[in-house]
Amino acid sequence: MSKIEIACFNPESAIIAFENGADRIELCDGLSEGGTTPDFKTVQQLRGKINIPMFVMIRPRGGDFTYTDEEFEQMKSDLIHLKSLRADGFVFGILDENDEVNIQQNRALVELASPYPCTFHRAFDRAKDLENSLEKIIDCGFKTILTSGQKANVLEGKENLKKLVELSNGRIEILVGGGLRSSNIEEIREFTKAGYFHSSAITDGGVFANSEEIIFLKNK
Repeated sequence: MSKIEIACFNPESAIIAFENGADRIELCDGLSEGGTTPDFKTVQQLRGKINIPMFVMIRPRGGDFTYTDEEFEQMKSDLIHLKSLRADGFVFGILDENDEVNIQQNRALVELASPYPCTFHRAFDRAKDLENSLEKIIDCGFKTILTSGQKANVLEGKENLKKLVELSNGRIEILVGGGLRSSNIEEIREFTKAGYFHSSAITDGGVFANSEEIIFLKNK
C-alpha cells in the first residue's frame, strides 16, 4: 500500500481526499496555473474538518519560479499567516534567473516555516542539473521534493526518479507526482522504489478529486 498525497484545488476535493483515505493533502488554488496560494478562509474552514496533514502551497502566481522582491515578501507574509491557521507544512520552490535553486530565498522560507516541514515543488523539474539541485534542496532544509523526474510526467521521468531515490538515500523524501494515476502507480513504484506518491485524482478533466481514484491509488 502506498502513501498518497492528494493535490486539492478546492475545499470539496480536500474533504473527498480526507474521507477516502489520503495520507496528506496539498492544498492550493489555481488549477489551470498548476497551483497557487489558496485563500486563507479556505484553510481556516478546512482545518476544522480535516485531521490529516494539510500542506499549503506558497506561490503568488503561475508562470515561472523566479520572484521579484515584492513577490518574495508576499510569500513570507502568506507563510506567516498560514502558519497561524495551523497548516501542517508548506510547499514552494524558488529558482534564480538561471534556473538554479535559489538557496538564500528558499532557506529563508524554510526557516520561517520551522518547525513545520517544507516540500520543494515541481519547480525542481525546471531546475538545471538534477544531482546538484537535489543537494542544494537538502542543504536548504526541505524534507520532501515533489517531482516527475524532470520530465513531462512520471512515466517519462521514471529513470530519473529511480536515480533520485537512490541519490537521496533517505536524506529527503522523493514525492513522485505529475501524471500519476492508479493505472500507472504500480509500475512507477516498482521501478523507482519510491514510497510517497502525489496525484490530483481528477479523472474527468474537471476540478474535483475522484473518490474511487483515491481509493485505487491508496490500495494498488
